[in-house]
Order: sequence, then C-alpha cells, then structure tokens
Amino acid sequence: MDHTILSARDLNLYYGENHALKNIMIDLPERQITALIGPSGCGKSTFLRTINRMNDLIPGVKITGSLTYRGEEVYAPGRDVTDLRRRIGMVFQKANPFPMSIYDNVAYGPRTHGIRNRVKLDEIVEQSLRGAAIWEEVKDRLKKSALGLSGGQQQRLCIARALAVKPDVLLMDEATSALDPISTSKIEDLASELKKDYTIIMVTHNMQQAARISDNTAFFLMGELVEFGETEQIFSMPQDKRTEDYITGRFG
Repeated sequence: MDHTILSARDLNLYYGENHALKNIMIDLPERQITALIGPSGCGKSTFLRTINRMNDLIPGVKITGSLTYRGEEVYAPGRDVTDLRRRIGMVFQKANPFPMSIYDNVAYGPRTHGIRNRVKLDEIVEQSLRGAAIWEEVKDRLKKSALGLSGGQQQRLCIARALAVKPDVLLMDEATSALDPISTSKIEDLASELKKDYTIIMVTHNMQQAARISDNTAFFLMGELVEFGETEQIFSMPQDKRTEDYITGRFG
C-alpha cells in the first residue's frame, strides 16, 4: 500500500474575495511523481504553494480546512515554517540561481542550517550536484559564477540547491516550461530518478510530460480538484467529462 505523505481535507484558499481553492480533498502518496494539470489560473500552482506555505507571503490570503504533512497540520499555530520549507523544497518556473559561485549556491542552505565544516560541505555539494545530474558538467568550475550556466544547467543547479538541505518532498512549479527540449528531457529523467528517494509534486502545462513521467495526475479546474488518480487511468479512462474534454484538447 502506498503511504500517504500529504493530505488535504476541505482545503479552501481565498485571495481577498477570490475563492481560489474550493474544498480540495486529496491524499498524495510518497515516493511517487504526482502531476497537477489544468488550464492557467485554475488553482494548481496555488495548491502547490500551499504545501510549503509560499502563499503566506501574499497579503490577504485566508486558508480554511486541513492540510497535513506526515500527519501534522501544515498551518498549525506555531508551526516552524523554516523547517517545513527545508523538508518541502521548491523549484520554480524560472531558474533562480543566486549571483554567486556554483559551489556557494549549493552550500547556501546547509550553511544557513549551521554546517560549517569544509569537508562536510564539499561532500554535500558533490552529492547534491550528482543527485541533480549536473556534477560532471560543473565539477571543474565550482568557483565560477552560477549565472554563467545555460538555462537547463541553472535549473538543475536549483534542483541541486533544493536537494542540499536533504528535503523529503520536492515541489516543481512548471520547472521545465522555460527550457529547450533536451534540457526538459534531462530534468524529466532526473525526476524519474529522484522519486526513489523523494516525493515529487509537479505543476505542468505540458500534458505529454504528465503522461510520460508522473505516477498520479490531479486535474484542477476553476479552483476545484475535478479528478485525481493513476496517470494511466486519468489519460485513458477519465471519470469526469471535464477531464476528458481537457485531455482531448476541447478547451484549455
């Protein structure tokens, strides 16, 4: 039986008057890739950002209902948000390396968590870059600026940076939408590799991508979770007419 790692019950989110997530009920299994699909502005990125409390940064947000991570309420009063974001890492649509060396980008998180030992940092940096399948490309230029890397390399560096703090879950918000096909396929291969050790939840606009690499797919529409299930079943035999219409390209 797959173990649930994240659970939403009657989860609602409001941006001011805008009801952006409506009664979301979902159980996300660990060490699998779950793809969130649906038209723009339908709630999938909002849901993703709710998981590691990125929406806290937006004024006027109100959240009701329950969201648990390994059985604990994510929005419990007194919850340590820094610790939560260490355990639930995020990779954004646009690669955002810090304007510093490749090495320092990856060592940044471990250093902020108090790791100062050079040997230990070297080890974490190498492991993380290997984990993000970019070590061979950068091992001779670790002291060079991360901004000199190509877009696809920068995105893998951002994945390495997320891995460096030993997270449990990796959220990917359209992580390949700005990349060329070759870089995209490297990151897809990487995601398939990483799910041995991590739970991956990805928002994607690319239905082929969802079909290729995810184990489960959730279809969002107008703030509602219309359907959630095994990717194969969602794409071959969707239960809801709206899912079928979206997948066959009738709208969106």
